Amino acid sequence: MNFGLEGKRALVFGASSGLGRAIAQALIGEGVQVAICSRDRSRIRTAADELGAALGLVCDLAQPGAGKAAVEQLLGTWETLDIVVMNTGGPNKGTFEEVTDDQWQAGFQNLWLGAVDAFRTALPTMRKSRWGRLLLVTSAAAKEPMASLTISNGLRAGLTGLAKSLSQEVARDGITVNCLLPGYTDTERLRELGLAAEKITALVPAGRLGKPEELAALAAFLCSRQAGYITGQAIAVDGGYLHAH
Repeated sequence: MNFGLEGKRALVFGASSGLGRAIAQALIGEGVQVAICSRDRSRIRTAADELGAALGLVCDLAQPGAGKAAVEQLLGTWETLDIVVMNTGGPNKGTFEEVTDDQWQAGFQNLWLGAVDAFRTALPTMRKSRWGRLLLVTSAAAKEPMASLTISNGLRAGLTGLAKSLSQEVARDGITVNCLLPGYTDTERLRELGLAAEKITALVPAGRLGKPEELAALAAFLCSRQAGYITGQAIAVDGGYLHAH
């Protein structure tokens, strides 16, 4: 299937590895000019070279205004932007009683305000061209909380509501807004959480971990011409993990 993305321009956050990198690779495969960013300068340069990305930018979403600055830097080079994929690393683990005020604030800045800043800055050029795709990579935890991931459970669920609200405001401008909810996927994040693969796969009806490229394939489709009538959705890629949603 030709997704009709040849020559479109995209910015993918958190793309030096894992899900972000897989999404960038999928879009590049569809002929999209892709700029990737992450907070680690050497890693993003290496990833850009390996993927054949058009640009590699340094952006630490933990810093106020970083999402806005990344989009503005890109628009200063390209002038237009068609696709923004917001993918951020997971916040600290902890139960409700363990999470500190500073950790809540850091999570809000990284997961929430970074996305708000980036989308708000990109919207004017998308409205002008009357075409745009905004994607939020959140988590299955947005629908079914996971133990000791209190910050992620709370904030990512809120992002679903934000995406739904924004989708209704921009739909007439040809702009779609959707969330991707990865389940247990074979990434560095999973290993950082110290979760045993055999225990996880016992919880997943598919009996295995997800692959980053499986989620990336859906991301590429949601950016496509054919997906122009899909907006305000939160779609899980989880091997059947979620229950009754």
